[in-house]
Amino acid sequence: MYISKDPVRGYNEYINLAEGEGKKAMMDVALLLMDAGDTYTFAETEKEMAWIMFEGRAKVEFDGRTVEMDRPNPFDYNPYCLHLCAGDTCTITAYDSSVFYVQKTLNDRKFDAKMYLPEDTHTWARGANGELQGTIRRNVRTCFDYENAPYSNMVLGEVVNLPGRWSSYPPHWHPQPEVYLFRFDKPQGYGAGWVNDEVVELGHNGLAVITEKSHPMVACPGYAMCYAWGIRHFDDNPWEKTRIDDKEHEWTLDPDAKIWGDSL
Repeated sequence: MYISKDPVRGYNEYINLAEGEGKKAMMDVALLLMDAGDTYTFAETEKEMAWIMFEGRAKVEFDGRTVEMDRPNPFDYNPYCLHLCAGDTCTITAYDSSVFYVQKTLNDRKFDAKMYLPEDTHTWARGANGELQGTIRRNVRTCFDYENAPYSNMVLGEVVNLPGRWSSYPPHWHPQPEVYLFRFDKPQGYGAGWVNDEVVELGHNGLAVITEKSHPMVACPGYAMCYAWGIRHFDDNPWEKTRIDDKEHEWTLDPDAKIWGDSL
């Protein structure tokens, strides 16, 4: 399912794990928009919660700590990401207009609050060696997954699509549900994506809820696209970089594959 929304100042819920598509995704997803001087407190009693700061300038107070955050945009700068267990709280105070992607799910495990600073998250330039004529060049950032946060029921990171390039390609899928929330460098930016076998137009602040089938994404020429990506582990089957490639497109993984136009 794809959800198009025009978010307003405050907490904008897209899905809730108690109903509709949220049940399938097993997560809450929201976008928090703040203006200068706004404050917002997260206090979940049953759900672990994580957010990524897409852009803005703000401070967050949690667990007796204060962290100052400044991220002009998600294309040139790595994210700030806070991960809290159920029962923990945090308060954000915005200095300027700020945007946060928010993700929650049920989890009764206790763990220490973790703030991932920009220097803690590595940017992996995938497709940077000219694979498929350079058309799958993108930047992947993983804040936390099963490797560094096995106590969590979620995965959270970002992908930056270069204009006109593809991500989540070659086509593949995994059984665990996944969500993508899109931001463009220009609000009129757009792209296209395969969401549960349906091709949809992707727009600024749109959300894809992916529960089956492969899910390649492409940004239109001229527009850079960044999306937060979150995965919900199954209780008996966590996502451990699981990837099931579509058989008919597996040939594109061959580094010696012959592709028309290579010599042009």
